[in-house]
Amino acid sequence: MSAHWIAGVDEAGRGPLAGPVAAAAVILDPARPILGLDDSKRLSPARRAALEREIQRNAIAWAVAWSDVAEIDALNILRASLLAMQRAVAALSVRPQEVLVDGNHCPDFGCPAAAIIGGDARVATISAASILAKEARDRELLRLDALYPGYGLAGHKGYPTAAHFAALRQLGPSPVHRRSFGPVRALLEG
Repeated sequence: MSAHWIAGVDEAGRGPLAGPVAAAAVILDPARPILGLDDSKRLSPARRAALEREIQRNAIAWAVAWSDVAEIDALNILRASLLAMQRAVAALSVRPQEVLVDGNHCPDFGCPAAAIIGGDARVATISAASILAKEARDRELLRLDALYPGYGLAGHKGYPTAAHFAALRQLGPSPVHRRSFGPVRALLEG
């Protein structure tokens, strides 16, 4: 009998004013448990980076996928996040028989799936996905910071901070700012 592979899925970057949303899917290997998995927001950057490497080495399969700013603006952030999740599961090298998603929304993956509120802190496969999504998105914001200097994207990762609002007022929105988000739209209209 073949194994029953369960993929955990989570996203990073729904709340920021800039940059894409990332989603990760992970199928953990029960024979190679990873200690210390937790919601990525509860982990230090150094611990997250170490766990990312361990997940990538020891998982049966993992993938990270994206929805870009144009998709976020066209679809809305929830639908764009769900699309990134579908892409991450589709990119897995092993097809899961079941998918567990952090949150209260679950897209169609073509297999049984369940949404689990707080799953990133309670379900190891979702915790692993949370870590991969957060690390990938943070790296992408470092890259975008070099392309669009002055906004502080490397520091606040696109989230709505006082420094980010000040930069937006001074520089105006960059091509990676989400125009459908109220604060960015207000600057464009204003």
